[in-house]
Amino acid sequence: MSLWNRAQQLPPDALRQVQNVYSEQFPMEVRHYLAGWIEDKMQQWNEIDPENIAHSQYAHTLVAQLIQEIENKALSYGSNEDLFLVRMRLQEAADTFKARYLNTNPLGLVSIVRECLKIELNLVQQHENMLGVGSTPSLVMEPCAEIVSELEILKRRTQETQDELRQLEQEQESFALQYHDCAKITAHLSHIQSQEKTPQNREMETNLRRRKETCEQQLAQKVSGLLQRRMDLAEKHKGTIDRLNSLQQRILDEELINWKREQQMAGNGKPFNTNKLDQIQEWCEALAEIIWLNRHQIKECERHQTKIPITPPGGVDMLPTLNSHITRLLSSLVTSTFIIEKQPPQVMKTNTRFTATVRLLVGGKLNVNMTPPQVRVSIISEAQANALLKNDQMNRGEQSGEILNNTGTMEYHQSSRQLSVSFRNMQLRKIKRAEKKGTESVMDEKFSLLFQSQFSVGGGELVFQVWTLSLPVVVIVHGNQEPHAWATVSWDNAFAEQGRIPFTVPEKVPWPHVADMLDAKFKSATGRGLTEDNLKFLAGKAFRSPQVQDYNNMLLSWSQFCKEPLSERNFTFWEWFFAVMKVTREHLRQPWNDGSILGFIGRRQAEDKLKSSKSGTFLLRFSDSELGGVTIAWMYEDTTKSCDQRDVFMLQPFTSKAFAIRPLADVIADLTYLLYLYPNIPKEQAFGKYYTPMGGEPPSNGYVKPHLITHVPGFPVPPVWSGASSLESYPNTPQPMYPMHDGGMADPPSVGSNTADGVPPMPYNDNDYLDLENLPDPEHLPDFNIDFLQTNFMNPMNPR
Repeated sequence: MSLWNRAQQLPPDALRQVQNVYSEQFPMEVRHYLAGWIEDKMQQWNEIDPENIAHSQYAHTLVAQLIQEIENKALSYGSNEDLFLVRMRLQEAADTFKARYLNTNPLGLVSIVRECLKIELNLVQQHENMLGVGSTPSLVMEPCAEIVSELEILKRRTQETQDELRQLEQEQESFALQYHDCAKITAHLSHIQSQEKTPQNREMETNLRRRKETCEQQLAQKVSGLLQRRMDLAEKHKGTIDRLNSLQQRILDEELINWKREQQMAGNGKPFNTNKLDQIQEWCEALAEIIWLNRHQIKECERHQTKIPITPPGGVDMLPTLNSHITRLLSSLVTSTFIIEKQPPQVMKTNTRFTATVRLLVGGKLNVNMTPPQVRVSIISEAQANALLKNDQMNRGEQSGEILNNTGTMEYHQSSRQLSVSFRNMQLRKIKRAEKKGTESVMDEKFSLLFQSQFSVGGGELVFQVWTLSLPVVVIVHGNQEPHAWATVSWDNAFAEQGRIPFTVPEKVPWPHVADMLDAKFKSATGRGLTEDNLKFLAGKAFRSPQVQDYNNMLLSWSQFCKEPLSERNFTFWEWFFAVMKVTREHLRQPWNDGSILGFIGRRQAEDKLKSSKSGTFLLRFSDSELGGVTIAWMYEDTTKSCDQRDVFMLQPFTSKAFAIRPLADVIADLTYLLYLYPNIPKEQAFGKYYTPMGGEPPSNGYVKPHLITHVPGFPVPPVWSGASSLESYPNTPQPMYPMHDGGMADPPSVGSNTADGVPPMPYNDNDYLDLENLPDPEHLPDFNIDFLQTNFMNPMNPR
C-alpha cells in the first residue's frame, strides 16, 4: 500500500497533523492527486541534498518535471465540471512553484517536499507501530499506487463480466430448451388441426393454442432479456476496454517510456533504477492476462450469438468492433514490451566483442516460451531507422554492416519469470558509411542495432512480428576517435526528444541542460560531481567568454561544444573536458573525491588566490593548454635575499604518462617546499594517506629496484637524497635560482625571466610553464640540481 493511502487511514488526530504538514508552500491537492508520481520519484527526492549547491541543476530538473505533471493533471480534469475547483487549485500550485522555486530556488522546494514526506512517514510509522504492524524502514514506497488500484478494478470487472457471461449462457440454454418445447407444441397443434374436428380434438386444439400463446409470450420475454443482457455485457466490455486502453497507455507511454529515457540518461551517468523494469513487467503481465480474458469472453459472446442469431431492430452488433479493439490492445502490448534490457555499447569499435540483452515482458504470461522465438540482430543507418519507423518494416537483408554471432533463442527463466536472450559474443566486422557533408566526420554518424523476432500465441491464432531499436551507436575503428564519438553520444542521450525522427537532436540547447549533462558524466566517471563554480568555469570556457556572470539564459551550440577549437588552442571544449575527466578517473579519483583538487580554475584566478597565501601554499588545477594536464601552482618566498620576494610558480602539466610513472601524491611528497594545500591544509593531511610506502623486503630476483624522485631545479632537494654519495654535477644543497620579481600585479615568473648572477635563464615552453624537459646543460649550472624523475638507486642491502 502506498504511503499516501496509509496516511489516509490514520485516526483523526494523526490525520489532522498530516493536514497541517501541507500548506500553501506545498498544497495537499498536489500531494493527493500526484501521490503516485511523487512516491515513484522517491529515490530522486532522497538523492538531492538541499544544502549542496552543486545539486541545484538536478533539483531544477526534478521541480520542472513536478510542475509539468501538475499541469498535465489539471488539464486532464478540464472537461469535468465536478473537479473545476481542483483544476484551479492545481494550476495555481504550478504557477506558484514556477514563480518561487523553478529558476531561483529549486533546492528550497525539494527541501519542503522531503520534509513533508518525512513527517508523513513518521506519523504513519508511529500509528502502525502502536497497532503492531510492520513499518517501512525508509522512504522506499510502492510506485504508482494508482496503477495497482486500477489493475484491481479491471480484475474485478473482468470477473463480473465472466459471471454475467455464465448467466447469459445459462439463460440462452434455457431459451433453447423452451424454444424446443414451443416448437413441439406448434408441431403438435399442426397435427391436431389436420385431424377430424371431433369434440376431443377441438378441446385439445384449444389447449395447445393456449399453451402456444403462453410459450411464445415467455419466449418473447426471454428474447428481450437475452438481447438486453447481451447489450449490457457488450457495454460493460466496452467500458473495460476503454479503461484498459487508458491504463495501457499510461504504462507503455509513460512508465515504460520513462524507463527507456532513464536508461538512455544512464548512458550519461544519471542514476538508474534497474529494478523498475521488474515492476513494469508485473503491470504488463497483469494487463496481458486481463486483455486475454476479456478477448476470450468477447469471442464467447460471438459464439453464443452465432448459436441464437437474434438482433434488436435497428441495433448495431458491437462484438466485431470490440474484438478488433481488444486484439489491437494485445498487439500493441506485445510489440511494445519487446525491449532491450541491456543496451549494446554506444561507442562501438569494430572487431571488438560486445554484449546486449533483449527481453519480452509478457512472454511468460502468454506462454511464448512454449515455442521459443529466435532473435536476429543487424546494424542499420540513421536513414534506414527513419524508413523503418515510417513503414514498420525493413526490406529483407537491408543493413549497414556485418555482425558476427547475431542470432539467439529466447529462454524462459523460471526463478525470475523472464523471457529473454543475452548476446554475449557479438562482434561488428564491417560497417557501411554514408557520404559525408560539409564538416561531418565519421564520429558524427549514428547507427542503431535492430533486434527482430517472430512468434505466435494462442496456439498459432495470433502471429506477431516484433522489433526494437537500440540507442544510437557511433562506430569507430581507432581509439583516437573515441572522444568525439562520446561527444555525439552524450549530446544525443541528453537532448533527444520523445517521438523524434531518428536521430535528430537540437543544434543549440540552454546551458543549464549542458551543465547537468557534464555534471552527471563527471560524477559517474570520478565519483564526485561539479560545483557551481566548476560549472561557471566550464561555461566560460565553452562560450569563450569567461567574463560573463550569468550563463543560464545562453544557448550552447553543437559546434561550440565539440567542433570549433578553443581560443588559441588546437582542440575543442569537449576534447579538453573529456581528457580532464579521463585523467581524473584513472589517476586522481581519490584526491578529487576528497576535494583536494581545485581543478576547474583559470591561471589568473589561481595566481590571485595564492598571492594572498603564505609561502609553500599550493593548489592543483587542470591545464588550459595541454589535454589531460594537471599543473601544480604554488607560492614561494625567497628568504635568502636582502628583502623577501614572493612569487607564484607553475610546473609544466603532468599527464597520464607522468602519473603512470610517479603518482600525484608522491610527486607532491617529493617537492618539499610544497607545504600547505590551499587555503591552509597541511599537505600530509591532504595527501599523506596516498603516499607510496618506501622500503620493504629486498627484491628476490637479484635486481636493484630504482626509486624515482621528482625534483625541480633551483628548489630544495627531496630529503631522500640527503646522505647519498656526492654527485659531481648535482650538489645536494642548491640555491634558489629563479629571479624574483617585484611585488604588485606583475606577471609571475612563469611568464618571463632574466639572467641573474651569471645563471642562464630557465627555459619556458610556449604555454608559459617551466619546461622540465629542456633544461640548460648541467655543466653550466654547478650550483643547482636539475634532475627530474631522477633515478636514485637505493639498495637497502648495499647502500651507496
